[in-house]
Amino acid sequence: MPDVDADSDAQLMQRVAAGDRKAFALLFDRYHASVARFALRFVGDTARAEELTQDIFVKLFRNAKAYKPTAQFKTFLFRVATNHCLNEVRRGEYRVTHTSTAPTEEDAQGVDVAGPEGEQPDAAVAGRELERAVGEALKGMSERERAAFTMCRFEGMAYRDIAEALEASEAAVKSLIHRATLAVARKIEELQAGTAPARSRA
Repeated sequence: MPDVDADSDAQLMQRVAAGDRKAFALLFDRYHASVARFALRFVGDTARAEELTQDIFVKLFRNAKAYKPTAQFKTFLFRVATNHCLNEVRRGEYRVTHTSTAPTEEDAQGVDVAGPEGEQPDAAVAGRELERAVGEALKGMSERERAAFTMCRFEGMAYRDIAEALEASEAAVKSLIHRATLAVARKIEELQAGTAPARSRA
C-alpha cells in the first residue's frame, strides 16, 4: 500500500516549487517539531535551535525546485537540516553541551538500544535514567554519529534514507549508528554502576 503521507509530502513540495506558500505552511506545520528537536541536539540551546529551524525551512523553500518527486521528502528535508546543523557546529560558536537536550521521556521510550553483545538494557533502566544516558552519550558523539543516530532512533528513518541525507554510503551509516549505539549502551552501564550499591571488597 502506498505511503499516503509521503505522497502528500511530495505533492506539497511540488506545489512549493511552483511558489505555493500555503503548501509550504502545511509542510512547516507537519515537520517543524521534528526539525526543531534535531537542531536542538546539535546546539544545546532551545532558542538557537528554533532559529536554526527557521533557517532550515527558509533554505527548504529556496531550494524547492531542486527536489525530485521520486525522492522521499523527509530525506530531502533532513539533508538540508543536516548540512545546515553541521555547518553551524563546525563554525565553532555553538558546541553541544546537552545540559538541557536530553530526549523527552516519550523519545527515550522509543529508543531501542542494544549493548555490545546485542543484549537489551535491563528493564529497570527506563524513563529518566535512559534520557540521561542518551543525553550524555550524544555529548560525546561526533556530529555525523549524532545526526545518523537521531535520524534512525528518533525519526525512524531507514539506513538508505539516512545515507542520502548524509550523502554517505549505507555501510558508513550503519557504522555511524553502530558506534553511537555502543556509546549509549556504555553510558547506560556507567550510570547503572554509578547508582548501584557499593560492594564490599574482599
